[in-house]
Amino acid sequence: MKDPNNPCIFCKVNKKEIHFENEFAYSSVDSFPVSKFHSLIVPKRHIENYFELTEAELIACNELVLLTKEKILNEDLSVKGFNLGTNAGKVAGQSIMHCHIHLIPRREGDVENPQGGVRSVIGSKQHYTRKNK
Repeated sequence: MKDPNNPCIFCKVNKKEIHFENEFAYSSVDSFPVSKFHSLIVPKRHIENYFELTEAELIACNELVLLTKEKILNEDLSVKGFNLGTNAGKVAGQSIMHCHIHLIPRREGDVENPQGGVRSVIGSKQHYTRKNK
């Protein structure tokens, strides 16, 4: 099995796979999508995680998140929501050690109970009951 970190697959991206780019980042489709049009926003500078982004890189990535979101909504009217997230560190599930942000389109009925959304990274914490105060 080829190591995606040696060389880094995000540093050597195929230009044909890029949907949008700016000075500091680009967006493309995820190679192992959770849902149709699952996309990645990737800073061009090789840094390990989100917390190392400069202010300019954060702004650039956010611009691409919004452009990519609009592209997805224009191409697929069944998309009714999104999950947006990043994995920072191996214990958080990061397997490619170059910062990247996931933009995952969600559709009505794509899972039985979507409650908790990103909380499902720890399965037992996804579904919860609010207590009345």
